[in-house]
Amino acid sequence: MDESFMLMVSNLLHLHNSLDPSTSLLSSPSPPSSSSSTSSPSSLLSSSPPTPFLFFTLASLLSYLASQKKKPSTKPPSSTSTTTANPESSTFSVSAFRALSTEHIWSLEAPLRDAQWRSMYGLSYPVFTTVVDKLKPHIAASNLSLPTDYAVGMVLSRLAHGFSAKTLASRYSLEPYLISKITNMVTRLLATELYPEFIKIPVSRRRLIESTQAFEELTSLPNMCGAIDGSPIKVKRGDIGGNMYECRYGYSSVLLQVVADHKKVFWDVCVKAPGGSDDASHLRGSLLYNRLVSGDVVWDKVINVRGHHVRPYIVGDWCYPLLSFLMTPFSPDGSGTPAQNLFDGMLMKGRSVVVDAIALLKGRWKILQDLNVDLTHAPQTIVACCVLHNLCQIAREPEPETWKDPDEGGAPARGLENEKSFHYFGDSLRQALADDLHQRLSSR
Repeated sequence: MDESFMLMVSNLLHLHNSLDPSTSLLSSPSPPSSSSSTSSPSSLLSSSPPTPFLFFTLASLLSYLASQKKKPSTKPPSSTSTTTANPESSTFSVSAFRALSTEHIWSLEAPLRDAQWRSMYGLSYPVFTTVVDKLKPHIAASNLSLPTDYAVGMVLSRLAHGFSAKTLASRYSLEPYLISKITNMVTRLLATELYPEFIKIPVSRRRLIESTQAFEELTSLPNMCGAIDGSPIKVKRGDIGGNMYECRYGYSSVLLQVVADHKKVFWDVCVKAPGGSDDASHLRGSLLYNRLVSGDVVWDKVINVRGHHVRPYIVGDWCYPLLSFLMTPFSPDGSGTPAQNLFDGMLMKGRSVVVDAIALLKGRWKILQDLNVDLTHAPQTIVACCVLHNLCQIAREPEPETWKDPDEGGAPARGLENEKSFHYFGDSLRQALADDLHQRLSSR
C-alpha cells in the first residue's frame, strides 16, 4: 500500500480521536446486550457515533483515487515511434571529430593518417593543423560557438568536395544559414589574413634566381619568373542577370587571374572581373598591372641579351598584351620566322605551368568547378582556395587528379595608347630573346 496513503489514514485516526476521544475506530466492539440482540440496522446506525463512518468514507474514497492514478509507462517505445538521433553519435559531430583528431589519428601510420585526412579535407593532417593554428586567433575573436578546428574542417570539406550549404547542414545537424556564415568567415580570413603570407610576388634575389633558373631549364629562355593565365569560375545563374557574366564556354562565371611559378605556386591572384571580360581587360584592372606599370615592383636581377637589359618577366598567351614585363607569342598559328616559332614554342611550354596549376587548383578544391556560394562571396572563396593550394604545394602534398578547362581561343590583345612605350620595348626585347634562343639551340 502507498506510504502517503498510510500516512493519511494515520492522520485521520488522530483527527478522529481528537474529535471523539470516547470512541476508537480500532477498538473492539463491546458484546451486545440481550436487549439489543434484535435491533434493526437502522437502530445500529442511529446509535453509533457518525464520525467513524465519515472518516472511513473519506479514506475509502482517497484510496480509490490513489489506485486509479495513472502511473508512468515503462513500456519501451514501439519500432514505429520517431526518436531524435543523438548528435554525439553522429559521424560528423564534434565528439566524433575530436575522437578522430586527438585519439584515432595518432594510432595510424603517417601515410595512412594523411591519406584519410586528405580524403575528408583535401590536405594532410600537418597542413590542416597549420591552417587551424593560423586562423585560430581570428576565429576566437568572432565568438563562434563551435571549436575552431571543427569549423575549419567543416569549411575545408565543403571546398574540397563542392558540398552545398544544405548538404553540410544535414550532415552536421546545423542550419544552412549557419553553414554559409561559417564558410564566409573562414574563406574571408583565408583570403585576407593568410594571403599576404602565402601569396607573394617574388622580389627577393634568392627566390628570383630559383624561379628563373627553373624556367630556363624548362624553356631555355632566361629570366622568366612566372606565367599568367585566366580561368572562368562557374557561378550560380540565379545570382546574376544579363550576359556580362557569360564566359566563352557559355556559362555564368567570374574570371580568375593567376600568376604561377615553376612549382605551380601562385604569386599573384586577382578576381575582379565577370566571366564575359577578356583576359587583357582583367589584367589592366588588376593591382599587379598597376604595380608593374608604375615601377612599384622592381626586379633587380638584370641580364644582358644582345645589348638589351632584360629584367625578370612573365609569359602569357596572345590574349594578353605584349609589354616589357609580359612576353606573348609572335603568332597564334605558327606563321612567324623559324626563330619566332621556336620562341613561341618555348614560351608556351613555360606558360603550361600556370595551365597545370589552375587544373590542379580546380581538381583539389572541387567547389571551383561549380561555385555554390553567393556571388558577393565568390571572390573571397576563390582566393581562399588559391591560398590553400599554395599551402599544399609548399608542403609538397600529393597532386590529385586535375580538372582542365577546354582549350581556349580568342583574338590577340590590342595595345592601348598609354602602353605604347611598354609595347615598343617589349617587342624589341622579345625579338632579341628569340634570336638569341635560335642561335644557341641551332649551334648545339
